[in-house]
Amino acid sequence: MNVLVINGPNINMLGIREKNIYGSETYDDLVNLIKKSADEKGVTVDFFQSNSEGDIVTRIQQAYEKYDGIIINPAAYTHTSVAILDALKAVSIKTVEVHISDVDEREEFRHISYVSLYASKVIKGHGFNGYIEALNYLCEG
Repeated sequence: MNVLVINGPNINMLGIREKNIYGSETYDDLVNLIKKSADEKGVTVDFFQSNSEGDIVTRIQQAYEKYDGIIINPAAYTHTSVAILDALKAVSIKTVEVHISDVDEREEFRHISYVSLYASKVIKGHGFNGYIEALNYLCEG
């Protein structure tokens, strides 16, 4: 199984930004955690992080016929990007949306997710473990 993990804007700043919400672990810590879990499951995993909406759309398009699943944390683009939603729909790859924090307990504008209109599953507020839950879900079928 081949899985692509996509992270949106400011996820590269984990460990620095809003530690009261996101904790002190870094983006590298997140990548290493996912790699370890994927290796244990025999899953090939690739990572992509961008602060640019267009780059995320392009990477989703490049995933067509190359990946069995996508785990995506669109971050701030969750609430604004029809383009990311349309790209996911176009490639038709099973997708899990992940959020480190529980966006439903934050500002009202964060309660809207365009990506969830396509995603097979949405995981919110489980910290880094949400990515592992997403990987397990994709592996289950």
